[in-house]
Amino acid sequence: MGNVWTMAAALAAAALAPLAAPAAAAPPQKPNIVVIISDDQGWKDVGFHGSDIKTPNIDALAAGGARLEQFYAQPMCSPTRAALMTGRYPFRYGLQIAIPSAHTYGLSTDERLLPQALKQAGYETDLIGKWHLGHADTKFWPLNRGFDHHYGPLLGEIDYFTHEQHGVLDWFRDGEPVKEPGYSTTLLGDAAVKLIEGHDPKTPLFLDLSFNAAHAPFQAPAADLERYASIAEPARRAYAAQVTAMDGEIGRVIKALDDKGLRDNTLILFQSDNGGTRNPMFSGEVDTSSLKSLPPDNGPYREGKGTVYEGGTRVVAIANWPGRIKPGTVVDEMIHEVDLYPTLVGLAGGSAAGGKPLDGLDVWGTISEGQKSPRTEIVYDLQPFRAGLRRGDWKLVWRTPLPQAVELYDIAKDPSEKDNVAAAHPDTVAALQARANALAKDMVPPLLLQTEFKAMKARMSLPPALPDDDAIDGAAE
Repeated sequence: MGNVWTMAAALAAAALAPLAAPAAAAPPQKPNIVVIISDDQGWKDVGFHGSDIKTPNIDALAAGGARLEQFYAQPMCSPTRAALMTGRYPFRYGLQIAIPSAHTYGLSTDERLLPQALKQAGYETDLIGKWHLGHADTKFWPLNRGFDHHYGPLLGEIDYFTHEQHGVLDWFRDGEPVKEPGYSTTLLGDAAVKLIEGHDPKTPLFLDLSFNAAHAPFQAPAADLERYASIAEPARRAYAAQVTAMDGEIGRVIKALDDKGLRDNTLILFQSDNGGTRNPMFSGEVDTSSLKSLPPDNGPYREGKGTVYEGGTRVVAIANWPGRIKPGTVVDEMIHEVDLYPTLVGLAGGSAAGGKPLDGLDVWGTISEGQKSPRTEIVYDLQPFRAGLRRGDWKLVWRTPLPQAVELYDIAKDPSEKDNVAAAHPDTVAALQARANALAKDMVPPLLLQTEFKAMKARMSLPPALPDDDAIDGAAE
């Protein structure tokens, strides 16, 4: 009889088993995120775009992942970095222009930055390399903006060997100045490799690896220069060596991820912060006026850094994640720098809530699944004296100071911006101008201009600039 009851109990248990709550599934593992940013690199200056500059590691990332062929940054470095950090266009907080080394403003502290959102999602957050979002007050520094660690420069440009700007050291580790020998690109690569080697895999990693290469001054170690001995022009030779040296460090970082067993769960994004510099006016605080020409090459795209033309804003960009992004993918859809914020926070399982309204859109489906981009508009720049705006295939370039200039391009048909068709499409021009004016209602004037106007006003209180007595006496004679 006992066996009957035992069998009955077993059958009852078996019958009820499907009704029991299933065991909780383990949450998906958060990806490591590595964003690699080059500085002032030309669109064409990678092997996979046909350059003579050797970039085998960057090329391998492109071949094994997705080339983002309509990826837009801002025309200059501080604005692009701000767009990445905030997910918002720089015209909303006055950072349309790069921060000069002698100025004291920075990215507004009421903006909620990407590392803060990722830190809240459980990430370790590290910046190795260039910051350029405020240096004169420590409230602007990376460790006060969501990063756990920072190593490298705070300013926009440095000497690659002395790590100085205008004779002042700009090389820091976690807020403390560090004077050490070494080529900056190599030192940044060393730091990134060491960080990865010592990282606890239980904690997801966000690494912003921001090289100062290939910004002016054009400097490289002798061994790298020797690789390009066939290039006669010294600036182009040094620039090519800079890019190849950076590529070598990128290769070391990828190997470190492999060796640590992190590579398969790591999304790597690579991009330049703006187009390559073609005009000495935009080369920074280093005097490049004596050069015959500036070495970056933006391929078919017009002009370069500092302009709202495609050469200044459409940048080389790659996304690579084994098993999640199909090798050999080419994404020819509009993506803007601001889109990385919601995309990365979404992949991290974080939240964009708690900050200001984002301009960025989640484009992960576009990158990984070939979906159409949710983005239909690009704001290249918005300042009191100019606007660059694209809606669909139509792009407006509008210089507002008198005499004003209006240009309209069909970017799909004319990506090199050779044929200004504004006169043939007045209604399209008017619609884009109306949109630019509507956006400008929320524009904060550039902080650089605000600062300079205050300085000009202060100079009005100086004593009159009249000639001294000796000059007056001499003139009388």
